Amino acid sequence: MTSFDASTLSDATVRSSSGDKIGKVSQVYVDDRSGQPEWVTVRTGLFGTKESFVPLAAARFDGADLVVDATKDKVSGAPRVDEDGHLSETQEAEIYRYYGISAGWSEGQTDRSSYGTAGTQDYPTGGYAAGSVGHDTSGPNTDDAMTRSEEHLVAGTRQTEAGRARLRKYVVTETQQVQVPVSREEVRLEREPITEANRDAAYSGGDITEEEHEVTLHAERPVVTTEAEAVERVRLGKETVTDTETVSGEVRKEQIEFDDPTGTARKR
Repeated sequence: MTSFDASTLSDATVRSSSGDKIGKVSQVYVDDRSGQPEWVTVRTGLFGTKESFVPLAAARFDGADLVVDATKDKVSGAPRVDEDGHLSETQEAEIYRYYGISAGWSEGQTDRSSYGTAGTQDYPTGGYAAGSVGHDTSGPNTDDAMTRSEEHLVAGTRQTEAGRARLRKYVVTETQQVQVPVSREEVRLEREPITEANRDAAYSGGDITEEEHEVTLHAERPVVTTEAEAVERVRLGKETVTDTETVSGEVRKEQIEFDDPTGTARKR
């Protein structure tokens, strides 16, 4: 564990390893034998009215900020202990267990006292806890059982960019056919007898002569032009489609082995 100075820890800003601000150090608890800080209380909650114990194991300074190996929610949910200047063995073991840290007690070790508070009280020097069967060989004597834990998969989703769709307009040329009515003039020969109505016109020329007469004929020809008109509006829309995907991952679980050198225990 990194060594800390109690005066440096006082009123330091506490952050999680992800950078979230947890609160400020209120009290520093030191070991009575070594004098080294091992715990701090952090003011959390609205207006900093709540104090939670945080172990300094795996803690470090990043500039002026104290970075601890716990989230803000973890610290806020720590077991409530009265800040009376002392941590008993049971209280400290409970908080160690909450943070998942081995306490690492040694025989004759005394309790932790709040920095600047007079008075200590000794821990029991090993042996069996009252009312328990056996004792812990790997740490402080807490109770008569050990907890077996298992991991399980927690699946969720996160939003990612899967691609982009765009509209593009371009020009193509195609051939169309339409029917167009057209008209034309054709010549026809008309004969009429000499009557009183046309007699003067008939005798206006010479008696026997040669002459030519022509008539201009007209015909319609189809003419093609183009005209642009709006036919529709096109836009991009989005809809959500839900599918189901199967994910897998590795999980760990604890197993407990039972050693009985006498061979007299009954298995259940």
